[in-house]
Amino acid sequence: MSSTIPDDVSHSGEGSMPTLLALGEEASAAEGVPRLCRSPTREFSAPTLEGVHWCTNQRAPPCGEADTILQLWSMSVQTIAHAGAVALHLPASHLAQFPVVIQISIASLFLSSLPKMDPKHEKGGGSPQQEQDEVKVESSNAIYDVENRTTSGKMNAVFENPLARVSRDQLLADVERFCQKFNLMDHIDVFRKGALVSQNPSGAMELPDLDDEDREALRKETTHKWAQPAALYHLTIMCSIAAAVQGMDETVNNGAQRLYLDRFGIKPFSEGGRFSQAMTDNLTGLIVGAPYLACAILGCWLTEPLNRYTGRRGTIWISCLIAAVASVWEGVANSWVNLFIARFVLGLGIGSKSSTVPVYAAECSPAPIRGALVMMWQTWTAFGIMLGNIMGVAFGGLEPDLAWRLMLGSTVVLPLVVCAQVYFCPESPRWLIEHNKIEKAFRSFRILRPTDLQAARDLYYAYVGVEIERKVNRGKNFFTMVWELFTIPRNARATLASTIVMWLQQFCGVNIIAYYSTEIFRESGFSMSSALLASMGTGILNWVFALPAFLTIDTWGRRNLLLFTLPWLALFLFWSGFSFWIEPGDPHSKTRLGMVTTGLYLFEVFYSPGEGPVPFTYSAEAFPLHVREVGMSWATAVTWSFNFIISFTWPHLLSAFKPQGAFAWYATWCLIGWFLVLFFVPETKALTLEELDQVFSVPTKKHALYQLKNAVWHFRTWILREKLDPLPKLYVHTDDKLNES
Repeated sequence: MSSTIPDDVSHSGEGSMPTLLALGEEASAAEGVPRLCRSPTREFSAPTLEGVHWCTNQRAPPCGEADTILQLWSMSVQTIAHAGAVALHLPASHLAQFPVVIQISIASLFLSSLPKMDPKHEKGGGSPQQEQDEVKVESSNAIYDVENRTTSGKMNAVFENPLARVSRDQLLADVERFCQKFNLMDHIDVFRKGALVSQNPSGAMELPDLDDEDREALRKETTHKWAQPAALYHLTIMCSIAAAVQGMDETVNNGAQRLYLDRFGIKPFSEGGRFSQAMTDNLTGLIVGAPYLACAILGCWLTEPLNRYTGRRGTIWISCLIAAVASVWEGVANSWVNLFIARFVLGLGIGSKSSTVPVYAAECSPAPIRGALVMMWQTWTAFGIMLGNIMGVAFGGLEPDLAWRLMLGSTVVLPLVVCAQVYFCPESPRWLIEHNKIEKAFRSFRILRPTDLQAARDLYYAYVGVEIERKVNRGKNFFTMVWELFTIPRNARATLASTIVMWLQQFCGVNIIAYYSTEIFRESGFSMSSALLASMGTGILNWVFALPAFLTIDTWGRRNLLLFTLPWLALFLFWSGFSFWIEPGDPHSKTRLGMVTTGLYLFEVFYSPGEGPVPFTYSAEAFPLHVREVGMSWATAVTWSFNFIISFTWPHLLSAFKPQGAFAWYATWCLIGWFLVLFFVPETKALTLEELDQVFSVPTKKHALYQLKNAVWHFRTWILREKLDPLPKLYVHTDDKLNES
């Protein structure tokens, strides 16, 4: 058996046996033997060998005799070892003198350095350039391998449209198969145009396939982005009322709290009660925090099964029905145990509703206004908070035992309105796509988009994204999806960012004001009626100053809103807490009253456009579709867990550290949170839900280091007034849709 590689052997014929085309010298082999040859247009590059690709231009050899197989095997090893010697800079001319074991080792080392190939490449698909640029899918580590596609060592994330590299003919053929498969051939023309627009959004206006009416519809997406169908606004109103339900559920307890605590004797012995100070603090925190405890341990985690089997609309209907029943139960409770159970049941509805409504709004909204419409959740939660405070004032003058019952029971009206209204809303089209109900998804998109072109575009693009995710995540269940929130890098970064913003929404201290402001104002010197009025003022400011976020959340961005507002929140918490040192000997000091009230009101002014609307908007869009329910469940479980913690521990903090230390505690967390947002929360504005996959594929370390450099650059530029060259962009989109630093 020869140990050298034959030279200048020509080959012909067609076949299906995979062979290596390669590099090095002009090496070749006898017919049927895998060979390596240099690509005429590509240079050899060790050790990744980007010039190597698979092809199928050789016939399979006859295999009837053992010596033929042995010869084939031996020559294949020598051929691969020869290329390995070149790649590893070994003396290839002396390769024949090496023992067979050494040749096998060299061949193995060479093969281990080759990049993994997609199965379609093994069949001859794609040019070398296409192979180099192909988006890699790793089933166990990441959805898109963006981390390895940065260029020249720069910190760039390349935003990839999954349709961008598909040829026009292939795209149109795929669209035709799609329409045939899902009985949409009556709309094939509009789907062809929609797919072409999805493939090249920035060049859509130049597409010859579009007519003037189509171009005008696409132009209006930027010039008249609020010109949307009435059905979309009807859906938005329903989501807003669902949010108001939640706000009322949270704050009607603020005014009722002191009244039912007196009714059930939950006060210390020193005030004529039945419990010690520690037990009074425990019971107070437990009753106030019961809904949020239920949200954290049960309500949020019911979201995934409820959404899977009943859809978004069904989940919203069930959760609002639970809220209505629990509201009546609260109003007729005859003991603190009964009241605790009623409020715990209330949390089962709050958890699923808070997880589902923002996701539902995000999946139904067009990208240019998605942030604003999803932000409706927090804006109208703030409206509900205001309504809850108004209920406290409205019923505060009645007989105490009747007043607190009417306050808590008044929340029954709005959830019943939502139960009726959600019946007339379309199901989430993306949920329908995920469940293979494509015709229904198209009907939903046609209801929610101004034209059939936009409906077809969004449907096909979403379908492609869902199919990619479905192939990568085939065979997963609820528990594996929860596990993937922390093990797949793209998901883990979304989980980290959502956890930070959701945690900060609680630990910025806002719900201390929402749940205990009446007691705080009483502590500062207000009477009960005045404290209720002052609490109503916080609710009004919370809602009014959430409205400007409609204009800023999709222009200024989620991240910048947080970075701007968090330092102010810290400042006004310090202000409010330290104001309790003013004239401490005078229980009715007007100066102290004015300073505490001003601090709390200014806190609401800066909370409402930042930490108010951003967390739920951010979390609703951060996770990929296949784990969105689980991801949103995690995010809301985080916020409700910390909500319970602060509501339960606030009475203890007041007892141990007095108002000064208790407010300073949360002010400090606001400052810590600013740095966490700076380093670990990427911007997500103005991207489609599918393109967000690429944002969260940027390595955390790269993002953090870039943002540190960016902060230093801004300090030197704006504070020290130095003239510096701009930093390179962190994100680069292929159609220049977003260059966000």
